[in-house]
Amino acid sequence: MKAKKFFALLLAGLMVLSLAACGGNNDSSSADSGSSDTPADTGSSDTPADTGDTPDDTASIAGSFTIGICQLMEHPALDAATQGFQEALTAQLGDSVTFQYQNAQGDANTCSTIINGFVSGGVDLILANATPALQAAAAGTSDIPILGTAVTEYGVALGIDDFDGIVGGNISGTSDLAPLDEQAAMIKEWLPDVQNVGLIYCSAEPNSQYQVDVVKSELEGLGCTATLYAFADSNDLAAVCTTAASENDVLYVPTDNTAANNTGIIDNICRPLGIPVFAGEEGIAEGCGVATLSISYYDLGYTTGEMAAQILTGAADISTMPVSYTSVTKKYNADICEDLGITVPEGYQVIESAEE
Repeated sequence: MKAKKFFALLLAGLMVLSLAACGGNNDSSSADSGSSDTPADTGSSDTPADTGDTPDDTASIAGSFTIGICQLMEHPALDAATQGFQEALTAQLGDSVTFQYQNAQGDANTCSTIINGFVSGGVDLILANATPALQAAAAGTSDIPILGTAVTEYGVALGIDDFDGIVGGNISGTSDLAPLDEQAAMIKEWLPDVQNVGLIYCSAEPNSQYQVDVVKSELEGLGCTATLYAFADSNDLAAVCTTAASENDVLYVPTDNTAANNTGIIDNICRPLGIPVFAGEEGIAEGCGVATLSISYYDLGYTTGEMAAQILTGAADISTMPVSYTSVTKKYNADICEDLGITVPEGYQVIESAEE
C-alpha cells in the first residue's frame, strides 16, 4: 500500500511539473516569435506600417543607408549641388539615410583618400561632386554605386570614347554642361561685331579643355578668331589672364573649378581694361562675367538625389541609368554690364547675388 501511495504521489507530481513546463514554453514562444513574425522584422507583413500604403513610402521599404559625399572644394555651385542632393534623398527616404560629408579642399589626391575611406567603411552609395571626385571614385571602387554631379562631360572625365550618355557599370549621375554651341552664339548675340575671343581655362581640368575646344570651333564657325590660353593653377592665372585680356576683345571662361574659385583675379584684371567676360556657369558670371547660360546647381543636385533614391530602393539599375542633363536660363551680371556700358539683350534675367 505504501508503495502504491508513493507511486501515485510521484505520478501526480510529475504531471504538475509537466503542466508547468508547458506553460513556460508557451510564454517563451510568445516572446521569441516577436523577432520573426513582427512587421518590423519580416518586412513582408500585410500591415500598412511595413508594406506602405503609397508608392512614395520608400523609407519603410528601404531600410537604412549610409551615403558618402566627396566634394572637391567649397564653392557656391558645388555647395548648392550637395544641398540639393541631401534634401532630395531626405525627402525620399527620411531618417533611413545618413550622410558622411568630406571636402577635399580642391586637392585631387585628397579626393582619393576620402573615397578609400568610404570604400573601407562600406558606404551604400557615393556622391562624387565635381570631376576629380568622380575620377577618384571610379578608380576606388567598381562595386559601390557612384553618382557624379557638377561633372561636365562624363566621356572625357572617364576616358570613354564615343560616349553615348550611359557610363555603365556602377556609375551614372548628372552633368552641368550647358550647350556649347549656344554659349558661342551668346557671345555674338551680345557683341555682334566681336572679332577676337580669348578662351582661358585650367589645363589640369580635362572637362575645361573639352569645353574650350568645342567653343573655339563654334566661334570660328561664326567668323571669330578664337585663341586658347591655359593656366596650370591659380598661381599663374593672373599672368595668363592679363595676356589674354591684352590680346582680345572678349574673354570666355568655361565651367572650370579653378576659375570659379578665383573669379576675383579675373574681374580685377578685365573690368578695369573694359574687357567683357562670358562664362560657362552662373557662379563665374556672378564673380567676373557679363553673362552666362545658367543652370541651377541645386536642381542638379536634387535630380542626383532622386536618382540615388531609385538606386538604393532597387527601383533603377545604375548600370543602365543615363546621365541626366538640365535646362539652362539666360542670365547677366547687372553691375558689370553697367560698368562696361553694355546693353543687355532681351530674354536675360539678372543674376541675384547670394549675398542679397
